[in-house]
Amino acid sequence: MAECYLSIGNWQSTRDKVREENLLQVRTNTAATRISKELIARLELLSLNELKFLITTTRREQGYLLWAATCRRYTFIHDFAVEVLREHFLTLRYHLTLNDFDAFVNSKAVWHAELDDLAASTLQKLRQNLFRMLKDADLLSTSGLIQPTLLTPQLAKLLAKHDPNNLNIFCASDADIKRWLQ
Repeated sequence: MAECYLSIGNWQSTRDKVREENLLQVRTNTAATRISKELIARLELLSLNELKFLITTTRREQGYLLWAATCRRYTFIHDFAVEVLREHFLTLRYHLTLNDFDAFVNSKAVWHAELDDLAASTLQKLRQNLFRMLKDADLLSTSGLIQPTLLTPQLAKLLAKHDPNNLNIFCASDADIKRWLQ
C-alpha cells in the first residue's frame, strides 16, 4: 500500500486502487474495505520519508515502523508500549503476560469509564490483537518474552524527527536511544 501511495500520491486513490485490484488478496470486498481502511489510517500517520524508508528497509525495521504508526494512531496502544512493555524491559521483567494487559486495562479504567463497559469478549480480542502486533513487530517472542529493539540509527533519527518521544515505545534503555540518535 505504501508503494501504491508513493506512485499515486493520494490516499483516497490508493484506497480505491487497492480495493479495485484486490491488492491485499482478500476474499471479500467487505474485508478489503475494512483492512484497507485500517492500514491507510496507520500509514497516513507516517511522513513521506518514513513511507519511502518502509518500502526499502528490512522486514524487522518495517515491523518497527508499522509499530510506531500503530502507536501514533492509538493512544491506548502507545500508553501500553511505554507504561507496560518498555517498563517491563527496563526493570528486567522480560516475560509479558495476559495478566499484564488486564492490569493495564484496569488501571486505565479509573480514568476511562468506557473501558468498564467493554464486553469480556471485546477485551479478549483487543488483548489478542495487541499481542499479535507485538509479535509481528518482533517486540515479543512467541513464548511471551520481550525482545530488545534493534533500531538502526537511520530509523531512530527518522522516527525522532516526528517526535523524539516516539522512541519510548520500543524496548530500549535511555542509553540505547541516546546512542541511536548520535
